[in-house]
Amino acid sequence: MKIICIGRNYADHAKELNNAVPEKPVWFMKPDTALLKDNQPFYLPDFTTDLHYECEVVLRICKAGKHIGEEFAAQYFDQISLGIDFTARDIQEEKKKKGLPWEEAKAFDGSAVLGQLLPAAEYPFPFEFTLEKNGETVQQGNTVDMLFSPAKVISYVSKFVTLKVGDLIYTGTPAGVGKVNICDRLTGKIGQQILFDFQIK
Repeated sequence: MKIICIGRNYADHAKELNNAVPEKPVWFMKPDTALLKDNQPFYLPDFTTDLHYECEVVLRICKAGKHIGEEFAAQYFDQISLGIDFTARDIQEEKKKKGLPWEEAKAFDGSAVLGQLLPAAEYPFPFEFTLEKNGETVQQGNTVDMLFSPAKVISYVSKFVTLKVGDLIYTGTPAGVGKVNICDRLTGKIGQQILFDFQIK
């Protein structure tokens, strides 16, 4: 199982971090040990002092494919969810300045929170989603604002790596990312449906 993450897929998020808006999908990967499910608590690591949440729509791949055409991409995912791509922002900024890879900032254990998986057929794109921190909305996104649609993302990534059943694609975050602290509670919703609700410890 692979965890594939799309960066800078919402223009407002790219701009809030002073990043250029990409002309094609930017993607990176996390190991399977990054996955955090079932509302388990997230334990704040000691190697960062600026850990950020990034709420994202997640696609679950349901059949293997490579060089997938955009027109067929919808056949390759059957479930969706919301997740958190946790990012050690201080480490990421340091790596970016030096032109180095981001793995230390992105791929650590527990850094890919996955909420409840829902049938994709029941949640057709586009749709809105929200992230609450301690009961207050901090991110509000709509998939219509993605720079690269799920079909475009699946098609593009599959040019480079074969997608397999169970792979997860985190499709990028809208504006509003921010720092988490011990005792914070993060709740992800599509409409009124809660997909994850867990605490930082």
